[in-house]
Amino acid sequence: MTPPLIHRRTLALLLAAGFVAGPALAQADRFPSRPVKVMIGFTAGGSTDIPFRVLAENASKILGQPVIIENKPGAGGVLPAQMMQNAVADGYTLAQVPLPVFRLPYTQKIDWDPSKDLQYVIGLAGYAFGLVVPADSPIKSMQDYIAYAKANPGKLNYGTPGPLTTLHLTMENIAMQAGVTLNHIPFKGNSESLQAVLGGHVMSVADTPGWAPYVEQGKLRLLSTWGDKRSAKFPNVPTLKESGINLIQTSPFGLVAPKGTDPKVVQTLHDAFKKAMDMPNYKESLAKFDMDTYYMDSATYKQYALDTMKTEKAIIEKLGMGK
Repeated sequence: MTPPLIHRRTLALLLAAGFVAGPALAQADRFPSRPVKVMIGFTAGGSTDIPFRVLAENASKILGQPVIIENKPGAGGVLPAQMMQNAVADGYTLAQVPLPVFRLPYTQKIDWDPSKDLQYVIGLAGYAFGLVVPADSPIKSMQDYIAYAKANPGKLNYGTPGPLTTLHLTMENIAMQAGVTLNHIPFKGNSESLQAVLGGHVMSVADTPGWAPYVEQGKLRLLSTWGDKRSAKFPNVPTLKESGINLIQTSPFGLVAPKGTDPKVVQTLHDAFKKAMDMPNYKESLAKFDMDTYYMDSATYKQYALDTMKTEKAIIEKLGMGK
């Protein structure tokens, strides 16, 4: 009877060891086994939120688990990336990274480095930007906008999603080039800022194309778009460069995981979101806001982060808005 007893004890020990080690070893192979959370840095209903919910639905079907969007607005969209510093590195918590994340080390004191302390998964899309005023505003062009600012120093105000965002810095760059002073009014996201300009509480708003439906409805007037060429959706509206302002501004964004996430898990997430972003409904949801896909694989996205941190540092120093 002794051998069977030894066998049972040995088997029990092996099972016990396997029970402890098995999940860690097999994590990547059976990922995901529960819902995946994606945090985005802007309010519900805006030009970030709406396409992300389409993307999440697509990715859910591919991964076989729900992909849940959580809105974490405020601070110019950087909260999700900051929250990655305390998230478990298991692939079940992801964050959208907009451009302001890459200027954080130069604008405030932080104890982490965006180039080193995030696991880059995939680049997804690029924002379009523009400046709008109410349809009944006497300001009908960028030339009018600058002229009004010169005639009324500090009185022409504009809303953005927050201080030290790409939109805020670009507007201050415009003001610096034109030799005028503008009054910045920060909001938590474009759903708030657009309601403010529609309600006459601010004179203008610089933002991603959450304004597009209101421009199409004749409620807002689009003064300029900020890409290197005119918008396909609004071809009659000039770019900043065509308006005499020597600026081009675009802003790619993507998804990151916490530092230390298993490379196999990262690859699984990359592959799923790549398929999700290639689906026609995601591209259609972006097009509603005059946006397009901007794919980067994990390695390319990491290099983009390194390069962008260098250019953002230079911009911050030029505008004298560093910490």
